Order: sequence, then C-alpha cells, then structure tokens
Amino acid sequence: MTKVFIDGKAGTTGLKIYDRLSQRSDLELLTLPEELRKDTAARKEMLNTADIAFLCLPDAAAREAVSLIENNHTVVIDTSTAHRTNPDWAYGFPELSEEFFERIKTSKRIAVPGCHASGFIALVYPLVKAGVISADSLLSVFSLTGYSGGGKQMIADYEGEGRDDSLSSPRQYGVAQMHKHIPEMTAVTGILSAPVFSPIVADYFSGMQVTVPLHKAQLSKGYDIDSVRELYRKTYNDPLVKYVDEMDSTGFISSNALSGFDNMQITVEGNEDRILLIARYDNLGKGASGAAVECMNIALGIDKTTSLLIKDVN
Repeated sequence: MTKVFIDGKAGTTGLKIYDRLSQRSDLELLTLPEELRKDTAARKEMLNTADIAFLCLPDAAAREAVSLIENNHTVVIDTSTAHRTNPDWAYGFPELSEEFFERIKTSKRIAVPGCHASGFIALVYPLVKAGVISADSLLSVFSLTGYSGGGKQMIADYEGEGRDDSLSSPRQYGVAQMHKHIPEMTAVTGILSAPVFSPIVADYFSGMQVTVPLHKAQLSKGYDIDSVRELYRKTYNDPLVKYVDEMDSTGFISSNALSGFDNMQITVEGNEDRILLIARYDNLGKGASGAAVECMNIALGIDKTTSLLIKDVN
C-alpha cells in the first residue's frame, strides 16, 4: 500500500488533498499528532517513510522539507511557489503535452502549478509552441478568484462576524506587478516578457476565471480566431481540461461555475479583431489540490482522474 504524508495538512490546500484521499483503499495516510505537526524530527521521519509526500507549506518551509529527505524513493509533490521554475522539477500540468505528462510520471520532484498561473499557461503555452503568437508578444492577463485562494486568514476575514464592508466588493491586488505567479507564467510558456497581471479577489468562496486578451495583429500571419479555437479543440479534449465552444449562452460567464470540481474549461470569445482567451476552473481544484492529486495519480501509474470530481462540460 502506498504511504502518503501531507506536510502542512492543516492548511487550506492540505485539507482539500486529505479530503480527496481519505476514502481511498490503495493509500495509507501518515499523520502526526497536533503537538508534533511542526516538529522537525517528526516531520523528517514521516517524509522519509512516505512513498508520496505532499508539501502544503510556505516556500521556505517547503525547501526545508526537501532538504530533510535522505532517500531516493520518496516522490515529492510541492504545492508552494518554491520549485515551479526549477528545471530539475517536473511542472505539474500534464495536459500541456506528452512531454509534461512523462516528466510527471517519472520524476521524484513535482511542482504543482499556481492557481492563476494554471489558466494563463493553459491558454498561452499552446499558442507559443505552435507559433500562433510569438514568444516576444507583450501580453496581459485578467484573473477573478474566490477568497479561498488567500488561505485561512483571508477565509476568516471574509466569513467572520462583523467583517469589513470593503470585502463585499471585488478587490484588485498585486498592483505592483510583483505577484509570485508571474515568474512561472513567463518561464513555462516561454514568453520573453512578463505579462501585465491584474488579479481580483471577489466575495465568493472558490472558483477562478482567467482571461488573456489578444488583438488580431498579435497573431502570426495566417492565423485567426478560428485557428485559435481549432488548436485548443485539438489540444484540450481531456476529462480534466477540455475546450468548449461557449461557457454560457447568456453572455455572462460566472467565474465560480466549477467551484468544488477538479476540471478546467477553455474557450475563445470575441471577434476577428479582438479575441478573448478564457480558462475557468476552481482555484482549489485544478488550481491547487485537485492538480496535486492528479500528479500523484500519474506518478503512481493509475487513472489520473482517480478520486477527483469532474463536472460534465459537454
């Protein structure tokens, strides 16, 4: 039986991973008593005993956890930002290409994508790879997310009694253009300049919608909006990431429509002159814990959708 340890199980992502795995009969979940949860020696023992170790920790603690592992068999799946641009680590988005899938399958070190970055990379990587847009394109990205992406403190701020009235309206953040997801957005897609990134947190628990706008002039010669749609249609026909012709026929696209689920929708809106590339998913699902569990399933050589929740998007 596969032994699994979640270092940082008390956090939002760790709890969601635990929930997904706790009913599985093929796994043995290793846990520490509350008083030893931050004890270095106890964590070290668990990390070296585990076949799979999930790291749901701040960056510095994630790096420390890796340094505690003294064997060559533990597969580490890190949900922090610490290793996402490290070329020695597999990047945990298998739907991007067969190469990404195979690296996850064979690697002992896997970095789970960031929530905002997941949508941007899903939209931009195939276009750069196919030459539909140039790597030197200057891009922008707009992202709506539920407040659960901010972790326990933000959840408490939004759900506590007597909360600040300002929380009822959407709030833009990361305005200094130093958001921690920007480096992986740039590195994984292969673009030469970091995108202008506008994340907004809104008054709902979970769900995410990422939009990348393009002008027709940004497409390489011979490509148009239909070419982009066809490329996504061929690239994303998977249960966990699927192209759909439209997300909502009303003209209003709800960013929390996949809340509680682990799959992602991709679509293209706009017209021949101005194009909107859109990804919709749950920031706690395909944007975090669902993606981590998917990576574990691939590393174990089993169906990648095992214990994941998928909303039909046909």
